[in-house]
Amino acid sequence: MERSKNAKDAQLEQYRVNNYGKKLTTNQGLKVSDDENSLKAGVRGPTLLEDFHFREKMTHFDHERIPERVVHARGFAAHGEFELHKSMKAFTKAKFLQNPGSKTPVFIRFSTVVGSKGSADTVRDVRGFAIKFYTEEGNFDLVGNNIPVFFIQDAIKFPDVVHAIKPEPHNEIPQASSAHDTFWDFVANNQETAHMIMWLMSDRAIPRSFRMMQGFGVHTFRFVSEEGIAKFIKFHIKPVLGVHSLVWDEAQKIAGKDPDFHRRDLWENIEHGNVVEYEIGVQMINEEDEFMFDFDILDATKIWPEEIVPVQMFGKITLNQNVENVFAETEQVAFHLGNVVPGIDFTNDPLLQGRLFSYLDTQLLRLGGPNFTEIPINRPVCPFHNNQRDGFSRQRIDVGKVAYHKNSLANNTPSTSTWKEGGYVHYAEKVEGRVIQARSDSFKDHFSQARLFWNSMTPPEKEHIRDAFIFEVGKVKSADVRQQVVDMFVNVDKELATVIADAVGVNRPEGQQVNVSAASPALSQEKTPRYPNTLKVGVLIGSEFNGREVKAVVRTLLNNGVAVDIVGEHLGSLTGADGMKVVLNETFLTTSPVLYDSLYVVGGKAKNQAKFESDIMEYINEAYRHFKPIGIASTGEDIFRKSDAKTGPGIVVASASRADFPEAFIQAVTQQRFWDRNIYSE
Repeated sequence: MERSKNAKDAQLEQYRVNNYGKKLTTNQGLKVSDDENSLKAGVRGPTLLEDFHFREKMTHFDHERIPERVVHARGFAAHGEFELHKSMKAFTKAKFLQNPGSKTPVFIRFSTVVGSKGSADTVRDVRGFAIKFYTEEGNFDLVGNNIPVFFIQDAIKFPDVVHAIKPEPHNEIPQASSAHDTFWDFVANNQETAHMIMWLMSDRAIPRSFRMMQGFGVHTFRFVSEEGIAKFIKFHIKPVLGVHSLVWDEAQKIAGKDPDFHRRDLWENIEHGNVVEYEIGVQMINEEDEFMFDFDILDATKIWPEEIVPVQMFGKITLNQNVENVFAETEQVAFHLGNVVPGIDFTNDPLLQGRLFSYLDTQLLRLGGPNFTEIPINRPVCPFHNNQRDGFSRQRIDVGKVAYHKNSLANNTPSTSTWKEGGYVHYAEKVEGRVIQARSDSFKDHFSQARLFWNSMTPPEKEHIRDAFIFEVGKVKSADVRQQVVDMFVNVDKELATVIADAVGVNRPEGQQVNVSAASPALSQEKTPRYPNTLKVGVLIGSEFNGREVKAVVRTLLNNGVAVDIVGEHLGSLTGADGMKVVLNETFLTTSPVLYDSLYVVGGKAKNQAKFESDIMEYINEAYRHFKPIGIASTGEDIFRKSDAKTGPGIVVASASRADFPEAFIQAVTQQRFWDRNIYSE
């Protein structure tokens, strides 16, 4: 597909190198005559130290890996642009938010938090949603997650929660999982985690794709206008395709079938030119209203319910270009919450304050020193000038002898800028109080919003949360920790805690849930938009199919933006009863039912009919148990009847008199899940 054109892409173009058709050289440009054999003293003799090409090649290889991120190690990214739809001039001085229609290059890195770089995509985890805006005033980094709250309230506890959730140090088990003793021990003994745990046990922690995943800035920031008037804000990023998730059994199986499921999905959709879009906006609170809520707006373990503080959407982000080199871009990109532009400022959120230190400190270690900002993916698109010099891997060649401020030899340049000239001036917030290590009493309610989240879930979502708790806490070996968890979450919901207690073999809790009856419908994924675009259907087919019927269905799927795989016994072509040919691009072995949003069961004939039908029945049974829609062609009914699946919600059966089958099937595919299906019926 054609490359998008913007200021960041033009800047990166000068660093791109195409090696195709070129002569092999050393890093110094010397042409190489032999890249197969090291220099030896005789054909069977020792290798000589003077073989500079061998030494350069091997030294580079030895140093190719940089330390992976402590958290968010497994990530995938893409380029795109942000287009402003609504001017925010009344609220912020930020230039990229002034003029509707203006476009700003962006780079977004999605990631899991807990696992190593080689872990699977579909584990139960928080997802990073980090956006770098390459604005004309410098880079603005919005380093968020797909969950709007966090485990802790103060950054001093960040090392503790990470140490607790990471593999246990005595045996380095389990990988990319929170289902173990140390994490749940931390939860039970740090009850500020309650709200975040409810989100982590929900479907939000196993997204269907990055393209169907919501993003949040998590922290409370400030917009500051040209006149110096500030408002408290929270950033929201909403996927145009809606917020959708996997089911837990499906997520675990995908981790084995295709551990790159999420990154492959994003890569392929961008390569195919499919729209990957998110709307972005903010919630805003006037400074004088800071204390009017029953929660502290600076507490990172709290949301601002959208029914109380609506989200004002102001623009759209479109991802339209894959990276050219994952290491050079995705791995070397360095995000930092301190990368802001005039008109965006910080608050006293104690978690945000600590992150402002941590991110910069981390990049200095990972990327080898203070010049990581000169790596192409990290460079701003606007000019930058300062008196910093030297350091590892310096790429700029700053001319002149002056490297300090103030000076007369260079006419006191580079010079500072006023607020009116675009200089960054910190918001003049009034601060007073004693120096103290303590936490505000307004941060001490840990269960009201956890209860609000529970109240906001639909029955299927509540069932998934219960099952997640039972799985996670059931993996904890310490009965004492399991009991502590149950006794903690009785504060959220007594029935929930009782069910967990019975399932994990501890005493039922004696406490009571907090007295909160409010709900926030915006928290439920069941209220999200649904579209067929970019969903994926597996067509299960053998020879002697009804060509006319299959052609009509596949054409309808493709016309509605649905991706189609033709799956059978072998790769190559098949011929229908009417002479129509189809080309199979997957086999029952090379793919899996968990990799599809829906199945279209065509059936037909095969050399080994019994195995063919057994394979199809396995696909049907799996999709049925995961509440997915299944379309049954006239030639597939016999196989469907032999499966464990039953007709009912989400099962669309073709017949000679049903001309609307393609449209009915598309409607079912769009719905995605049919939670009212009784998968345990006889």
